[in-house]
Amino acid sequence: MPYTAEISRANPTCLLFLIDQSGSMQDPFGSGEPVKKKAEAVADAINRLLQNFVIKCAKDEGVRDYFHVGVLGYGVEVGTAFGGALRGRELVPISDIANYPARIEERVKKVDDGAGGLISQNIKFPVWFDPIANGGTPMCQVLQHAQRIISEWLKAHPNCFPPLVVNMTDGESTDGDPSEAAQALKNLKSSDGETLLFNLHLSAQACTPIEFPDTELGLPDQYAKQLFQISSALPEATRKIAQQEGYRVSANTRGFTFNADMVAMIKFLEIGTRPSNLR
Repeated sequence: MPYTAEISRANPTCLLFLIDQSGSMQDPFGSGEPVKKKAEAVADAINRLLQNFVIKCAKDEGVRDYFHVGVLGYGVEVGTAFGGALRGRELVPISDIANYPARIEERVKKVDDGAGGLISQNIKFPVWFDPIANGGTPMCQVLQHAQRIISEWLKAHPNCFPPLVVNMTDGESTDGDPSEAAQALKNLKSSDGETLLFNLHLSAQACTPIEFPDTELGLPDQYAKQLFQISSALPEATRKIAQQEGYRVSANTRGFTFNADMVAMIKFLEIGTRPSNLR
């Protein structure tokens, strides 16, 4: 069956995040306190995910390069979104992610005090990617850019676990129908299967998300349905992970979440990118 290749230092895989940086990403996100902008929530989620990948790949001798990671922003322009020493680089081995955060911030986290309450704790929070919100939503262009990056990756890694591309957006494409560009991206394949494209729709409202659906029924508009349609079906191993986390899934379940709040966004990213065959 496809999507079973081992992920190792000799055979790494590729993760590419496409981040909507349009003007509407300045809108408030969900109903948490303090209220964040969507762009800020996405930046926090991606930075947290990158930190988690560094931890997963950390061994006694250092960070093993099981993954090469890229972050593309699309708004006024389309291009790599890393800051600091990684600025301008499209795909970065996870060891470079570990070694070159743009900066380390001091943040306050609420933790259990062991007596039923919460206390504030200062934590170190590495930052590789900053929030931006300006311009339109050139989704076709960023998918085409992703296609070029993934094509070059697969030439160098023809037997890898298939690359995963995660598109995070709050609106419709402003440069045309993204379906053709999305399909061209998904058609790129390694010997283990086609490139995976997952889509995460961001919400400005506090309402129940639709997570990992297997049908477009219940989605409220053509743009949500379009994002569902261009999303890849979950590989079997990912379906099992989602099922273990309490989601109802089927062979038709797509890598898609509609109207995601902060909790849903983080769970979607964690499940969708969790390796099941890391060696």
